[in-house]
Amino acid sequence: MGVDLGALFTTEPCTFQDFSHKIIVLDGHNILHQFLAIIRQRDGTPLKDAQGNITSHLSGLLYRTANLVEAHIKPVYVFDGIPHPLKAKTLKERRERKQQAENDWKEAIEKGDLEKARSKAQQTSRVTDDIITQSKELLTALGIPHVQAPSEGEAQASHMVKHKHAYAVGSQDFDCLLFGAPLLIRNLTSSGRRKLPQKQAYVAVNQELIRLQPNLTTLDITPEQLVDIALLIGTDFNDGVKGLGPKKSYTLIKKAGDLEHALSSIPAENHPTSSEIAQIRELFLHPPVTDDYNLEWSAPDTDKVLHILCDEHQFSQDRIEPILSKFSVLSTLNKQKNLFDF
Repeated sequence: MGVDLGALFTTEPCTFQDFSHKIIVLDGHNILHQFLAIIRQRDGTPLKDAQGNITSHLSGLLYRTANLVEAHIKPVYVFDGIPHPLKAKTLKERRERKQQAENDWKEAIEKGDLEKARSKAQQTSRVTDDIITQSKELLTALGIPHVQAPSEGEAQASHMVKHKHAYAVGSQDFDCLLFGAPLLIRNLTSSGRRKLPQKQAYVAVNQELIRLQPNLTTLDITPEQLVDIALLIGTDFNDGVKGLGPKKSYTLIKKAGDLEHALSSIPAENHPTSSEIAQIRELFLHPPVTDDYNLEWSAPDTDKVLHILCDEHQFSQDRIEPILSKFSVLSTLNKQKNLFDF
C-alpha cells in the first residue's frame, strides 16, 4: 500500500505518552486492513459472529482505540472516498492478489498446513462498505469523531495536520508524506510484536515518528521533488520505472532536478506520459479534501455500544464493559485545551 520511502527517511522512537492530549488523525482504511489481517483465528479465519459476519474490525477498533484514549490521546478516524481513475489498475491488481491468496488459503486448509493458511489468509482482507458503515457506527457510539474524505484518506488526514487541526497523522502509509503531512506516526495502532513470515519468530513493533520538513532539509529536496521520486519508484497511480527503488530514484532526481529531466536519461520503456505526470503531481500536491468536519469527543453511549457489540454481534458483555470504562475520560479530554495540542 503506497510508496515505500522508508529507506530515505530518518525516524524517531516515540511512545503513547508523547502524544498525550494531542489530536491524532488515523488513516481509517489503513488501520481496518491491519485489524482484518491480524485479528484472526489460528487457521486464518477472521473473527465472526453467530450469523457468520466478520467482526475483527469491531474488536480492533474497540481495543486499540481504548488504548489510545487511556493514554489521553484524542483520536479521529478518516475514511477514503472515491478513488481517482488512475488508481483503477492498482485496485484491480489488489483484488486479483487477494483472490489468489484466498485460493492458496483454502488449499492450505485442505492440506492441514495451518501456518501457511494463516499467512495466506492475512492477505485476503477486504474493507467492504458494510465494514466501513459498522466501523463508523461503533466510533460514533464510542464518542470518537470520524471524517469522510472526498477521495484519498491519507490526503485528508495530511490536510488536517497541515492546517493545524490535528498534531500528526497515524498511518503505516508513507504516501502521507507525499500529501504533505508534517508529522507521521507509524505503528501507533499496532500490537507490540509482529510475526516473521514463514517463521516461528517475532520482531518488536515500536512506534516511530517521521518529521517531513527536517527530512526534506537533510535530503536537500523539495516536496515537489519527493513526489517526482515517488513517480520513478511507482505509486498507487502509476507503475514507475523498472529497477528503480528509493535510493536510485533519489539520486536521479537530485542530479536531474525534476522528473522530466531524469526520464530523459532513462530508456523510454515504462515512462509515465506527460498527462499522467501532471495528474499525479496534482493529486499529491493539491488533492481533493474537505473542511466539513467537527472534532469533538464525548463519553460513550454505553447502551448503544453494548447493543452493537453484544446484541448484534455476540461479544461478551463482561469483557466489553471494562474496556468501555476507559472511554469515560473522553468527555474530559474534549474540554481540555492544551497549547501544544497542535
